[in-house]
Order: sequence, then C-alpha cells, then structure tokens
Amino acid sequence: MSGLFITIEGPDGAGKSSVVKRLEKEIQKITKTPLVVTREPGGSEIAEKIRALLLDPTHTNMDDRTEALLYAAARRQHVIEKIGPALKEGKIILCDRFVDSSIAYQGQARGIGIEKVRAINEFAIEGKRPDLTIYLDVEAEIGLNRIKDKNSNRIQDRLELEEVTFHEKVRQGYLTLIKDEPERFVSIDASRSEEEVFKDVWQVVSDRLKK
Repeated sequence: MSGLFITIEGPDGAGKSSVVKRLEKEIQKITKTPLVVTREPGGSEIAEKIRALLLDPTHTNMDDRTEALLYAAARRQHVIEKIGPALKEGKIILCDRFVDSSIAYQGQARGIGIEKVRAINEFAIEGKRPDLTIYLDVEAEIGLNRIKDKNSNRIQDRLELEEVTFHEKVRQGYLTLIKDEPERFVSIDASRSEEEVFKDVWQVVSDRLKK
C-alpha cells in the first residue's frame, strides 16, 4: 500500500502555515485514512535540532553550501523517520516544504545551482517525491511585509532577514520548477485574502483525495 504525499510550498509570507493548519482539519473530516502533518526543516527530533541551527539569526557567517548540506541532512532524517514509514503504511502526508524549497532557496537564490542542489537532495530522499505540490505564489515584497506585520514582536529567522532581492530570486526559482514539472504543481495566487486562497487550495486537495 502506498500513501499520498502532499507538499505546500511558497516564498516567506505566502501563508503556508495557515493553509496547512486548515487543511489538517478539513482532510480529517472527509477521510478515515491516517494523516501525518509535518514540516521542513524539521519533522523529527534530529531534524528539528538542525532546523534551529539553520534558522538562528546569529549564524550570519554560515556558508551557502553548508546551509544546503544541512537542509539535505535534516531532510534525510525526516524521510527515514517519518515520511518513508508513513508512505509505506498508506497514510496521507501533509508537509510544509520539501525539496523544492532547497532548490528555490539554495539552488536559485544562493546561486549554488539548481542541479547541484537537486543532486544533494536526490541522495537524501532516495526517490521519495510528492504526489501533489501546491505552490502559494506571492511577490517577495508583499510576503515580507506580511511577516513584519504579523510578527512585530518576534525575532525573524535568518532567511526571513535576507534582502528583498534574495526573496525575489526564491520566487523565480519556484516558477522555474513549475515550468519543469507542471503535472505535479498547482499554483495558487496567494496575494489574495486567506479565505480566497484556502478555497482554491481545498478544491485542489479535496479533488485529489476523492480520486
């Protein structure tokens, strides 16, 4: 038995976390199949510790390739401990970010190269790929302004603190991926209200679950 692997992707400020929380509730209403909700970087004890290293805003001297390798290492542990077993047991996995994030952030925005980052992650995931990826599209400036408005009392993480030009490159990385794999991605305009965005997301996910 093989499960269903759904990922939610998008630039910072696209609203992924909110969408994931709402999807969790709605999916459980219409199916008895066990649901696993997780995130990256993180999702397992070791991977969460790597996440803390990666997002610590004081780690300003982290090398770009070190960053890419740490993301892949966290992903490997996540796949081994959580994603792989859940798929084998026929569960539904809903994951906030996966390999596409590394390709967009480190491959494109950091300038390491899409194929180099893809290769690192192929080694890590051993063929575990999403069946469906929903990409929440928002312009970099809008996304960053949302983060500042919603989290005025919170210290932003290391990647959120990057300049707007970095986040513009992230978005371009995602758009390149969508062109390469249009059969897996569904792009949703995330510049609209939360209700409008979720309505479109839920239509896509519920249709897939019915199949």
